[in-house]
Formats: sequence, C-alpha cells, structure tokens
Amino acid sequence: MGYEPTAAELVHLNRCVELAAEALEAADEPFGSVLVSASGEVLFEDRNRTADGDQTRHPEFEIARWAARNLSADERRAATVFTSGEHCPMCSAAHGWVELGRIVYILSSAQLTAWRTELGVPPGPVTPFPIQQVVPGIRVDGPVAALESTMRDLHVRACTP
Repeated sequence: MGYEPTAAELVHLNRCVELAAEALEAADEPFGSVLVSASGEVLFEDRNRTADGDQTRHPEFEIARWAARNLSADERRAATVFTSGEHCPMCSAAHGWVELGRIVYILSSAQLTAWRTELGVPPGPVTPFPIQQVVPGIRVDGPVAALESTMRDLHVRACTP
C-alpha cells in the first residue's frame, strides 16, 4: 500500500529524486527534499551534505532550520515537505519542533533498512522510527511506489563500491 501523489506533488517528488542524485554525485548519501508553501511555491530545497563527516547535514533538518528563520508559525504549519526518504528521528524531531506541516516521502525507513540489509550494509547508529512515533498526529503520506525503484537504484549505487 502506498500513496498516489497528484501531478503537482509528483513534480516536487521528482525534484527530490534529482537532488538525491546530485547528492550521490557529490559523494553524499542520496537524499533530497523540497519545502513547498500552501500555495505550491517552492520555498527551499536541499540535499544530503554529509560527506565531510557531519551526519546532521540532512536536507530535512536544513529545511527545518530554514523554515524557523524565514517563515511565520502559520506558514510553517501550512507548508509541505516533499522528500526522497522518510525522515530519520533527528529530522522528524526538528520538523516537529518548528511545527512544519505535512510530509510526503518516496521511500520509507523500513524499505531503506531492508535494502541496506540486503546489500550487507551495517545499521546506522540511530534506530529508524516512523515519523509519527517521533511527531504524533502529523500528516504523513508515503511511500510513493512510482518512484521507489529509482530511489532503490540510487541507494544501491551508494552502497556498492
């Protein structure tokens, strides 16, 4: 069971895939995210920037920081974060603390964990909880089956020497 995005949402999700591919080309893990206003305007976008060793440089965390500095509380609550992968607990907490709105993700943490296990990649230092376990009551839609194989290919490339 997955989420079927609208045509407009699919544009933002495809941009997340492009950002994830850019991250991979820059030797970062393939994740990308886009913050969109209630009116559909792209407000901010980013990709993983962890290659230098700072594992907190996730795009969802950067979105939360940007939103806290640049949007009113009402604008944050009305915004949507589109992202290539379900937020990790750190990013979920940042999202919740700045009271951002809805999240739409392409692949779930459970999917990513299963893929990485299949590839023999050891688990990370943080347990991957679903977003709602960190931020109860938040609206979350995903995974998006239409883009899962593209994201799997990027993650396979990231995990294969």
